Order: sequence, then C-alpha cells, then structure tokens
Amino acid sequence: MKLYYSPGACSLSPHIVLREAGADFTLVRVDLKAKKLEDGSDYLAVNPKGYVPALQLDNGELLTEGPAIIQYIADQHPAAGLAPAPGTLDRARLQEWLNMIATELHKSFTPMFRGAGDEWKNAALDNIRRRFDFVAQRLTTHPFLMGERFSVADAYLFTVLSWTGFVKIDMSPWPALQAFSQRVGERPAVQAALRAEGLLK
Repeated sequence: MKLYYSPGACSLSPHIVLREAGADFTLVRVDLKAKKLEDGSDYLAVNPKGYVPALQLDNGELLTEGPAIIQYIADQHPAAGLAPAPGTLDRARLQEWLNMIATELHKSFTPMFRGAGDEWKNAALDNIRRRFDFVAQRLTTHPFLMGERFSVADAYLFTVLSWTGFVKIDMSPWPALQAFSQRVGERPAVQAALRAEGLLK
C-alpha cells in the first residue's frame, strides 16, 4: 500500500493507524500547494480531489477520506484491535466519534489555516471550544474515546489536536485533552509516524 501524505496534515491519522496495525506500506509525500509529488509528477492524476490522505491499495485502487481509510485499515488488521467489529453498536459508536471529529472539529480548523476574516475565524474558534468541552468531558473519565482501548478515533483526534499549536489555541482550559495528547503521543507507533514526517526528532 502507498499512503499519500503531507507532514502534520490529516493524513497523519492513517499514517499512525498503519503503524499501529503493523501494516506493510510506503509513504509518498505530497506538496499540497503545488499538487505535486516529490518526483515532480501531478498529484491530481493520483487523487483528483487534490488533498490528502489517499491510500493506494495493492490492487491499484485508491481510497480517500481519512475516516474511511482508517476504518478500512483496522478491518484489514483485526488482530490489532483498532476498531470494533462491523455491525456492532460499538462500531456505530466509533463512527459517531469519527463523524463528530470530521465535521465538527476537523472542518472547523479550515478558516484558521486559510487566512479567513476575523468573523469567520471567531465563529470557528467558538465551535472548536464547544466541541473541546464535549470531548474533554469524555476523556476526563476514560483514557480513550472508546473507553479503555486505543482506537482509530484516537489517532484522528490526536491529529486534530496537534493543530492547536499551529493556530495558537490555548489548551490550558482542557487538561483532559492535554493529557490525552501526551498519552497518545507517547505510543511507539505515533512517535514513529511523527519522526517519519519530520515532526519529531
């Protein structure tokens, strides 16, 4: 498999999951501004959406969208225990978290990165803070979103929380989120992913 990624972007989530799963994969770095790969070829020829992540399977098919990719990886490596079995209530709970992170947190960071006006940024920041309150409540009583065990949702949340430093969001009001980020950040697979992307020495 090939994971098309950009350092620190939302592709960090499937990168972590691939390592947690013990999957065999290669990394292909994408210049998102130029839409080019390191060899100069056109990334849009690989993924017409133009963003990461994209996972090219061994049969040549391409899978896009982070939540779909990480669930696929988990299902291909069930022994890693990264997602509950399909068709169970716990799986629906996992999807509940993934959808919330994708739509309420991930997308709320878009105006923070794209030089939006203050009004749009402030509205996005208000939404982020409300969602942080909600997630922190869960992580005050559980080490991970699904309870006692790390799942693909935690890889996604960790990735989104890592952006708070770039956009200068003070995380001191949410000690549970700070503790979560530290806890997940200490996992060997997470550290390996961060090093591979040049985000950790």
